[in-house]
Amino acid sequence: MGEPHAVVVGGGIGGLSAALALHRHGWRVTVLERAPEPREVGAGLTLMANSLRALDALGLSPALRSSAHAEAPGGIRDRRGRWLSRLDAAEMIRQLGTSALGIHRATLHRILREALPASTLHTGAEVEHVESGPDRATVRYRRPDGPRTLDADLVVGADGLHSRLRTQLWPEIPAPVYAGSTAWRAAVAFPDPIPTAITWGPGAEFGMVPLGEGQVYWYAALTAPPGGHAPDELAAVREHFGAWHEPIPALLAATPPGVVLRNDIHHLATPLPSYVRGRVALLGDAAHAMTPNLGQGAGQAIEDAVVLGVACSGGAQGLPAALAAYDQQRRPRSQAIARASLRAGRYGQQLRNPLALALRGAALRLIPAGAVLRGMTRQVDWRPPAG
Repeated sequence: MGEPHAVVVGGGIGGLSAALALHRHGWRVTVLERAPEPREVGAGLTLMANSLRALDALGLSPALRSSAHAEAPGGIRDRRGRWLSRLDAAEMIRQLGTSALGIHRATLHRILREALPASTLHTGAEVEHVESGPDRATVRYRRPDGPRTLDADLVVGADGLHSRLRTQLWPEIPAPVYAGSTAWRAAVAFPDPIPTAITWGPGAEFGMVPLGEGQVYWYAALTAPPGGHAPDELAAVREHFGAWHEPIPALLAATPPGVVLRNDIHHLATPLPSYVRGRVALLGDAAHAMTPNLGQGAGQAIEDAVVLGVACSGGAQGLPAALAAYDQQRRPRSQAIARASLRAGRYGQQLRNPLALALRGAALRLIPAGAVLRGMTRQVDWRPPAG
């Protein structure tokens, strides 16, 4: 038997994590990314205990911890700056063994790329069709110089929210739907120390995450009709959030207009009945696109990748059973977290009724910090499978 070959469709964080997981288990991997240059769209993200353990399993701990910033947990505030709920950093470390880390998406993307053989990633490669046979899969794709074909033992669909592979192989699943909110994001130079914190207002949320080296990632979300755009997106954020508590106005003042990204939030409302069809396995947003309210989109994709690598550690032999094991392990957890994230948004950022807001604030003040942390622990206290 020759070296097993996997084609990963999509070169984002999930796709590169899958490529690295399979590579570490003896697979030759080709990653096809349609963008002309290696890149990760976005600003920052928070890596919680589950993400950190998954990345540790991929051998990335030294590079990661030298490039990420240990967050000082803050909690939840109202728009006047009053604390509704606080997290205890020392207790988080005691329960989970680590604090959360803030990192720029582009930095994590670079770390993953550098851990792979240089020949792995192929940019400017638009996948057009995948055929999954009993013994092999065939990927047809197009590069600037014309069409090409690759044969593989395994195809991994990591092509994101609007996955072409999901549309082709799961045609019965409706397209992702609008979750009711639009979001702005930016990473900016900001030398003042700040805690990781979320601020809630009526139908609105503002979050901030220190990334280290004088950088802060901020995001703002607003309940709004889909498809909205402003000539100056930073001005639109100031209009809605500029009078909220410090350091929000200072962060916005430090933000150059050209770095602000705006995206409507969509999620996969109809759960997939399986993440596997033949020799094709989906992961990340292609499999379970979720709202960002729990900060678990990237984390679940990285978990998927680690589990897939372990399941496929035996190579191409016994692949159907390996992919069935992957689906059995990943689908219940990732879909449960997607449902929890949707609920968190409805009772968090999207809540607008004044009475409901007052009741929520009163309830949060009464809940002990330890209870809040235990609730979070249930979602992030995940450990990679042995292998």
